[in-house]
Amino acid sequence: MADIANRYVENGAGKYYVDNQCIDCDLCRETAPVNFTRSDDGGFSYVFKQPATPEEEDLCRQAMEGCPVEAIGSNGEGGA
Repeated sequence: MADIANRYVENGAGKYYVDNQCIDCDLCRETAPVNFTRSDDGGFSYVFKQPATPEEEDLCRQAMEGCPVEAIGSNGEGGA
């Protein structure tokens, strides 16, 4: 389970975040490419845009549920 205390600072403020368990598998970026991107320097994914539509929210939820190491959390600050 993702730990907000270990979230990457690159994550945009809001509900979803990626923590330091990320193994850079690309699943979240493929599932929700509008919301997740990769840190080329760090070799991990992070949320660069919080979901703004019901469709984006659904895709972020799918990415979170599909994450093989549970590195995506949904209890970040400013969440809905």
